[in-house]
Amino acid sequence: MKKILTFIFLLLAFNANAAEKETTFNKELFKKAQTEGKIVIVSSWIKYCTSCASQMKVLNKAKNDFKNIEYFTFDVTNQEISKLFNVQYQTTLLIFKNNKEVYRSIGETSKNLIYKAIKSSI
Repeated sequence: MKKILTFIFLLLAFNANAAEKETTFNKELFKKAQTEGKIVIVSSWIKYCTSCASQMKVLNKAKNDFKNIEYFTFDVTNQEISKLFNVQYQTTLLIFKNNKEVYRSIGETSKNLIYKAIKSSI
């Protein structure tokens, strides 16, 4: 019985993480943010990815902790967006400044390292 309850808990936990994920990337808004001189952060995710949810939690907090940042997310299975950024893996983090990619990582979930990357881009 204990194994069944543990399995149900884990299943619900993964579904809760998946429910939080939503594609927010929009080409026009991405270009507008760059034109306005904002630091633009783009992250990729895939359903049931716990590291994606961890990264997104850090980035959602960063939106409030840093000024002049625009943050977009997308499902890595979206081929159009994945090809646009040459992203092949979930939990890929991209940072753009002055219309150029200045940072890229895969699988980074550490708040300290993500904040360090953002600070170095400002």
